[in-house]
Amino acid sequence: MIMAILLVGTLSFAQEENKPIYELKGDLIEATLFHANGAVAQTGFYTKDNKLEGMWVSYDATGNKTAVAYYYEGEKVGTWTFYNGDTKKEVTYENSRIAAVKTWEVTDTRVVTN
Repeated sequence: MIMAILLVGTLSFAQEENKPIYELKGDLIEATLFHANGAVAQTGFYTKDNKLEGMWVSYDATGNKTAVAYYYEGEKVGTWTFYNGDTKKEVTYENSRIAAVKTWEVTDTRVVTN
């Protein structure tokens, strides 16, 4: 019975730790979202009318950066960068649509564009 109580208490605490954090910063709401293991999953901003705004950064469960994205009033803008092992991909958005894609692969100590 004591083990069951401890387990439920631990699970409740873990769920509480992984809850998103929202903080008002001027006219924006800063968000920090978490993976189940407690590691940061994403950071970024919302407008007060719940639209994504500015830079958003995503991480995998071990803390490695996986993406950097940009929004303006909920629309995709600028150049987004995606990281996947030895591959880096840049996707440029115009009018919230893909305008260009560049991919790099790390081989040895050189960077090769595709």
